[in-house]
Amino acid sequence: MMKNNFNIHNPSIQSYHETKTHTGLMFPYNVYLCTIPDDFPSVFLHWQDTMEIIYIKKGTGLAQVDLSVFEVHGGDIILAPPGRLHGLEHIPGMHMEYENIIFDLAFLGSDPIDLCSQNYLIPLKQNRMSLPQCITSCHVHYDSIAACLNDADMLCDEKPAGYELGVKADMLRLFSLIIRFMDTEAKINESSHPLDIDRLKTVLQFIEDHYQHPISVEAAAHTCSYSPSHFMRWFRRMTGTSFIKYLNRFRLNKALEELKNTDRTILEISQRSGFDNLSNFNRLFKKQFHKTPRELRSPGQQY
Repeated sequence: MMKNNFNIHNPSIQSYHETKTHTGLMFPYNVYLCTIPDDFPSVFLHWQDTMEIIYIKKGTGLAQVDLSVFEVHGGDIILAPPGRLHGLEHIPGMHMEYENIIFDLAFLGSDPIDLCSQNYLIPLKQNRMSLPQCITSCHVHYDSIAACLNDADMLCDEKPAGYELGVKADMLRLFSLIIRFMDTEAKINESSHPLDIDRLKTVLQFIEDHYQHPISVEAAAHTCSYSPSHFMRWFRRMTGTSFIKYLNRFRLNKALEELKNTDRTILEISQRSGFDNLSNFNRLFKKQFHKTPRELRSPGQQY
């Protein structure tokens, strides 16, 4: 089921362009088990230079890849190649458990002379291969694709001799199946709306870099060479919300992170998050999280 674009957030992620190293140099493949909203409320739009596969294990939530937003359920597989905007959103009243599978594509082969690298891995790393955004259990070849992820999970859990080779083989087979059976979707071309997506990345990074200071619509519009009026219409079309609402929500998530992880006063946190009026901060905070900052700081409280 398709949804409107949403405002994705995650207090644990430090930048829209995620540069944190998730993988080891010798075996650049890692898996994280996560639950929304128990571990964090949502995961805001971000991108990284590695491949990310989000394997929904249980429950229901919302996902966004570039400009597409869709509902996901247990068993669904979300593909987020390098450079592709993606995020997850909590649906009120629902829980969602998922695996974050992150690996460097060099893990699968990095020789530029190799035919596999030239035809598939390099275009994928350069964001020139349009893989399907989500693979569901309805697809006729879903079982074969999911089996690759399940086998890689088993190998990483049990670590038998040669398990690294098995994981690499599973990932190569996974991409082979996707490209072979979904050739109407997996094509090497320029991604949809590339200029819009690049502009959105620029604005998101501008927010990340300057959210602690006053940010005007005019300043944000200047980052993508738009007039303020055109920028506001464009930003709403891209994200489904106004720029001011998005900025406030981002700042509130930064405040939530500080409330959970520091001993700073609520006044200090509001100012460090870009709010110059404590009453306004408290009002917006309660509207978003349904509790006051003081209540959320109490032990045992969930957001």
